Amino acid sequence: MKPITNLLFVMLVSANIFAQQPFNGKSAVLKTEFIYNAKDVPFPSCHASTIVESNEGLIAAWFGGTDEKNPDVGIWLSRFTDGKWSIPVEVANGVQNKDLRYPSWNPVLFKKDNGEIVLYYKVGPNPRSWWGLFKTSTDNGKTWSPENKIPNNLLGPIKNKPVRLPNGNILYPTSFETSKKWNIYLETSTQDLKNWHKINIDNNNLNSIQPSILFYKDGKMQLLCRSKNKKINQSWSEDKGETWSAVTPTTLPNNNAGTDAVTLADGMQVLVFNPIIKGRNKLAVAISKDGVNWNAAILLENDSKKSAEYSYPAVIQTKDGLVHITYTWNRELIKHVLVDPSKIKSKAIVNGKWPVQ
Repeated sequence: MKPITNLLFVMLVSANIFAQQPFNGKSAVLKTEFIYNAKDVPFPSCHASTIVESNEGLIAAWFGGTDEKNPDVGIWLSRFTDGKWSIPVEVANGVQNKDLRYPSWNPVLFKKDNGEIVLYYKVGPNPRSWWGLFKTSTDNGKTWSPENKIPNNLLGPIKNKPVRLPNGNILYPTSFETSKKWNIYLETSTQDLKNWHKINIDNNNLNSIQPSILFYKDGKMQLLCRSKNKKINQSWSEDKGETWSAVTPTTLPNNNAGTDAVTLADGMQVLVFNPIIKGRNKLAVAISKDGVNWNAAILLENDSKKSAEYSYPAVIQTKDGLVHITYTWNRELIKHVLVDPSKIKSKAIVNGKWPVQ
């Protein structure tokens, strides 16, 4: 009986180990790839990617240079054509004159109703004193206009993509930082990128930045935000984005790092975030129908090294129904993940804890 006992013991241990493995949901992932090879670019560090679907395919951008905050950091861009990503090119930077250059920050890509692509970005010595700029492209990202400054006291989208409102206006999720306080708010413009206005939000003495925007039935909308209080924070609108509730915490964890979210065509809400309160070595996808109850969908990264960084995701749905995610991979590369949302098999997130298998 001893061999049988030993075998039973091994089986029980194996089953327990498997049960403790985090839920990964990888069956919904169709492809993972790096957008560029390190040998093909002159910069060693990158961060804060963005992605959009143009009339000719995907476009991705990010900031790259020797390191975040350094003056040589510019905005780099790659286009997905003929089944591959193009060699990245610098399309914007913070050169002021021959003797002065500031770092560039947080590009955001958006397609207007007429197909024109807009690249929003920031320039300045730091997030407390940067300013907002944009360029436009009428040829799907091949060439870009000269830079245009966003009106004073406004910044444009701070990290995550704008959305189109039912009246055709563009709604920008944005925020500002000082040494003592973070606050989210919103901005709007018309499709011609004029007539900018600010929508204030009661931040409820919570430190929140970098919101993303979700849509629900009957004009209801939701903001999800990065925070300093170890939770993803939120605000709700019942009137198509004209007014917003005071900011409150959700049940989802936040590690003081950026998130992104998108509403799919079928109404499913998709959130990409670090499902932890410390570090950036795990990155995940969650889904929800109501924006309150969230299910674990995909564990994109789960590194045992605490120093690893997978962060600042961007997420969109393309016209074929698939979901595209880009994110920072160890500050060295930008990773692209293709997801089929119809293949997602999810498990409930209870009390903010990522579930096991």
